[in-house]
Amino acid sequence: MTKRCVQVEMTGLSIDTYFISMYFYTMFSDTHFHFHMMVTERGLDGAEILTQLANRDFKFGLDIGTRCDDLARRQDCVEKTICQMSDFSAAHKARQFMYFSAGIWPDVGEIHNREVAVKTLRQSILEASQSNDQDTLNRKIVAIGECGLDHHWNPSGADGRCESDFDEATYKGEKELFQMQLELAKEMKLPVIVHSRDAFEDSLDCLKNVGYHNGIIHCYSYGIEEARKFLDLGWHIAFGGGTTYTKKAKMEEMKDLLRFVPDDRFLCETDAPYLAPVPYRGQSNSPVLVEEVYKFIAEIRGLSPQSLSDLVDSNIQELFFGIRNKDI
Repeated sequence: MTKRCVQVEMTGLSIDTYFISMYFYTMFSDTHFHFHMMVTERGLDGAEILTQLANRDFKFGLDIGTRCDDLARRQDCVEKTICQMSDFSAAHKARQFMYFSAGIWPDVGEIHNREVAVKTLRQSILEASQSNDQDTLNRKIVAIGECGLDHHWNPSGADGRCESDFDEATYKGEKELFQMQLELAKEMKLPVIVHSRDAFEDSLDCLKNVGYHNGIIHCYSYGIEEARKFLDLGWHIAFGGGTTYTKKAKMEEMKDLLRFVPDDRFLCETDAPYLAPVPYRGQSNSPVLVEEVYKFIAEIRGLSPQSLSDLVDSNIQELFFGIRNKDI
């Protein structure tokens, strides 16, 4: 929420002017969150979240897939949540702004079962696109992902990533699983949501091997030179809540990076329920908090939050729907 102070001239009163504080909502979009996880694992009130987003005229929200067979379950979760909303106008808006991707996060089990996993993924996408469901939810997916490579070893973390789990066969299989999904996206002419953490060179190799450069490097965590290579290939770059709690010693580098990415490749996200931005760090995240990401980045880029929102929405329209707003 952004605060505006409007000066109003007064006559016939003992004061010349006074200030009225008007609150209004800028229409922020979020290109990456996990609604099912927010509701079922973190216990967040999904109906309240969707209602808040609808009341703010939220334009676009992308619910992200991580398992080969989770698409129908995720869509069902969103539809049931919308049916719980008491405000019918807000429910209608939620059906309009909610979109879905489908993809396989590089889980060790999925890596070793990749042939079957990708077949299952393909089938779930086809079934969604051919659905006769009349609930008006946007069931046809708009992207493949998230998929990619993750070499961030954190055994005690949410994903339990252990370097000891990655023998040579697993490393090779992870790259194959990623490339298989890039090929699927290429076949289906869909953008890709790329997960790349502590795996820049291998990720770049996979992208170049397939030669399909259409999508987002999500939750970007590398530097300017790496960004330049992704951008030169044609990728968009998305930033989330992690930017807001960059260590002081690294903040100037982060500011330089945020200024470096050109307007027409810039996107904002939450990765909710993870990575809640300051001042909510440590809490469960939701798309409602994406405005904190916009405000933080807009100040660094020398823009108003509304201007940043407008250029992000323009990029979303072009990337996912092939529509370019020439006025942005």
